[in-house]
Amino acid sequence: MDQVTHTRRKFYISVVNLLGAVITAALALPAAAYLLIKPKSQESGEYIEVADLNQLIPGKPEEVVYRRTRVDGWKRMEEKTTTWVVKTADKTIAFAPSCTHLGCAYHWDDEIQSFLCPCHTSVFALDGSVVSGPAPRPLDRYISKTASGKLLISQKLERV
Repeated sequence: MDQVTHTRRKFYISVVNLLGAVITAALALPAAAYLLIKPKSQESGEYIEVADLNQLIPGKPEEVVYRRTRVDGWKRMEEKTTTWVVKTADKTIAFAPSCTHLGCAYHWDDEIQSFLCPCHTSVFALDGSVVSGPAPRPLDRYISKTASGKLLISQKLERV
């Protein structure tokens, strides 16, 4: 009977140790994957069509709404976003929709012929340069190109 108890005790200890190992592996594997596997980049190198160049009026900024697919870590999201597009005689510029001071959404003010941020009254010229206010740098621009009469932008920013 003493051997049966001893064997049963070894069996229970083995089962408890095995369950502990399974629980440890269940917790450690996702944590190791999170720490060791690099998530996908938020910014892709793909270009997205946002505007038809023939419909843009030179010298008049236009807020363009478009859809993009954004990857945030392991999550893939389809979202609607905007960009300010300015067509000039020689090029077309697409600006990021947030002020470089604190990230507020700015707008075009026809009265002063400038971009105006309502949060802290930063004012930006048609080319995105700072006219006045606390903004530390010009408006951020999207990397862009034209193809077949369409404006294509990347989600990567080029800082001027």
